[in-house]
Amino acid sequence: MLPMMLVISIVMGIVPLLGIAWTIATGTVTTVDGLFMSLILLTLSAVFFLNALWELRDRGALAFLDKKKVAAAATPKVTTQVATKETPKATAPAAPANAAPPIKDPKPEESEG
Repeated sequence: MLPMMLVISIVMGIVPLLGIAWTIATGTVTTVDGLFMSLILLTLSAVFFLNALWELRDRGALAFLDKKKVAAAATPKVTTQVATKETPKATAPAAPANAAPPIKDPKPEESEG
């Protein structure tokens, strides 16, 4: 059985759509009042349907839409290591950090005398 909040959200999402249908049927959708009434009713309907969507997601009814979890569950995890028969190559020792040559002043100081 569906929870009561989901049922209320779906019903309250359908009612504004019926109001839009009534506005179109009476021909008042061409007026400014009818246009803004339709926009307000669409907003109300979207809010209630979004609430219903969140309810369904929390209940796990929309699990098929989550592609990341479905793909992760379908692919097996391989944890074996591949052994190589190559021997490690010798590398040159690293130079010490303080092996830089001293910096010489390009202009020698002139002595006054």
